[in-house]
Amino acid sequence: INYFFQGIVRCQFYFHKIRLHVESPETLVSAVQGSNATLPCHYRYEPALSAPRKTRVKWFWQPVSGEGQERDVMVAIGTRHRSYGDFKGRVRLRRSAPGDASLVINPLQSDDTGRYRCEIIDGLEDESVTVQLKFRGVVFPYHSSRGRYLMNFHEAKEACEKQDAHLATFEQLYASWDEGLDWCNAGWLMDGTAQYPVVEPREACGGTELAPGVRSYGVRDKSLDRFDAFCFTSSIRGEVYFLQHHFKLNFTEAVEACQSDGGRIAKVGQLYAAWRFVGLDQCDAGWLADGSVRYPIIQPRMNCGTSEPGVRSFGFPPKHLKHGVFCYKVRW
Repeated sequence: INYFFQGIVRCQFYFHKIRLHVESPETLVSAVQGSNATLPCHYRYEPALSAPRKTRVKWFWQPVSGEGQERDVMVAIGTRHRSYGDFKGRVRLRRSAPGDASLVINPLQSDDTGRYRCEIIDGLEDESVTVQLKFRGVVFPYHSSRGRYLMNFHEAKEACEKQDAHLATFEQLYASWDEGLDWCNAGWLMDGTAQYPVVEPREACGGTELAPGVRSYGVRDKSLDRFDAFCFTSSIRGEVYFLQHHFKLNFTEAVEACQSDGGRIAKVGQLYAAWRFVGLDQCDAGWLADGSVRYPIIQPRMNCGTSEPGVRSFGFPPKHLKHGVFCYKVRW
């Protein structure tokens, strides 16, 4: 009996010497909405096992703030797997090698950004690692066609969504400021604050005493307070192009011309995405779906806007005036 007992103890001691490791070579993954992303997660045992163990892989999602309850993304045991909620049918495990539990998301949707936790459970032990997913994109200021500082939070959110975008987060606005975005009008952000980015301090923009940075009015009343909006887009699902036409068009004619060409008139977010991701450069102003007239510049030159790349705007001119038009065609 003593020999038998000692044998069991030795076996258990040896098993507990085996350590499960869960790792990710990247804790931050950047992607573009509408494309796909792989969130790396690998597990291994130390020392290595001579035979594979049955493990359960589970992925969870949480907002980037880390607040709120985790949501199930998918669970897999062996070759069986199940996905949940909005992720259903869009996620799978890569399984390119033993121990590869990386999550593949295809296509990426606007709400997919956040913190993803990969959990590995082998029955007696579990370990996890967290990977953050963010979208590469562009932040752009937007105001109502009726004028500036006229939108409450809900109207600003809707205005961005109508332009194939959504309200920017503080992190997105800060990153854009770091890249050179300078705008002297406060706009709503997703967290309910109103802020604006200043690269070159000046009297007309909060004064010269304050250092460059993102200035904040703090959290505002979402129904009563009025500001502009900062929108964020990362979508590249279609083609934006300047319609070559033998004469200029009023707004109604511009809408019809895009339809006749097999597309539709482009939205502001689509134009910004084409400028940022595709390098659209057009020194001709064109109508957009919201009734504004704009044009994108990659290479600044004489008689073509200012000295910096960007999307130039003529505001919201009367719709009977004649301009070119930017159209949009869906690729998939």
